[in-house]
Amino acid sequence: MSADHAGDLYGEMFLADQIGPAPSRSRLDNWKLLWPGIAICGIASIAAAWLSEHYGAPIILMGLLIGLSLNFVTSEARTHPGLDFASKTCLRWGIVVLGTQVTIAQIGGLGPIPFLALLLVMAGAMGAALLVARLTGQSAALGLLAGGATAICGASAALALFGVLGGRRISQGQFALTLVVISLASALAMSFYPPLAGLLHLDDRQAGFLIGASIHDVAQAIGGGYAYSDTAGSYATIVKLSRVALLAPVVAIVSVLVADDGASGRSWIRKLAMPWFITLFLAVVVLNSLVAVPAPVAHISLILSKALLLLAVTATAMRSRLDLIMQMGWRAAMPVVAATIASLLVATAFSMMIL
Repeated sequence: MSADHAGDLYGEMFLADQIGPAPSRSRLDNWKLLWPGIAICGIASIAAAWLSEHYGAPIILMGLLIGLSLNFVTSEARTHPGLDFASKTCLRWGIVVLGTQVTIAQIGGLGPIPFLALLLVMAGAMGAALLVARLTGQSAALGLLAGGATAICGASAALALFGVLGGRRISQGQFALTLVVISLASALAMSFYPPLAGLLHLDDRQAGFLIGASIHDVAQAIGGGYAYSDTAGSYATIVKLSRVALLAPVVAIVSVLVADDGASGRSWIRKLAMPWFITLFLAVVVLNSLVAVPAPVAHISLILSKALLLLAVTATAMRSRLDLIMQMGWRAAMPVVAATIASLLVATAFSMMIL
């Protein structure tokens, strides 16, 4: 599977019926074609942002729920090109821009022992997801998706990993359900992990590690840390951004693990090839480490990344069939639950033992 095809998330759902090369169009014609889907996705995303701001609900979860409630719009063929654009192109560039929030120095500031502990927390999450996926009769691909998303940064990591795993291995229903469960688990974790750290009598550094290493979403991990204390919030930020920086290596490993499906003759160099947006993400991280980005630019980049990923998540939800999600059952949600519990237990153990 080539890198170009690896990044093709959902195009097969709406574009498979287009046989033969598409006729050439002007740029204006292309935007007219995309506009209906992008417009309705943008309105839904704005509504999600408004609900999140006024009621404190996780913005990604709101985008998912509103998108699912608007699933009926896909019955109108005019929305398909725009939703396809939002779910693929906005996703890719949102992940690239996310690289502006991470530097190599932040990872180095974590220290070797906490960084090793963080790797073990992530390994525990992925191992638990793979094990439970097998025990519940789910595919290994779903275990990789659930474990990797839980281990790194929630919905954005799930979107990136699905770009590698593809629709042939994971159905739309499984993917949408995974996104919903990850968002719910992250929201619950932000509420319960800081009080749990207090009950365990953890100091600020220990609490920051626990929260930063085990909460999925970046904003909720940082918010949970600062809910405990300013010091814990600062340390949770470093820990969480270190997890985000590992997005590219994890996607590369998953690419290698799934590269042999129907492509046993490929060279090892091609098997290591990542989707272009993951390569750009890594390049942006390196550039951000070498060049000091002004604080206003970094803030605008963060907002842009969140907006692009929100559009991608909302479009993904709109394109998901509710009947397939309902058919998944509780077993399809268990890999995320197992990964969440495993990351909490391992992070708690290491926060108490080595920090």
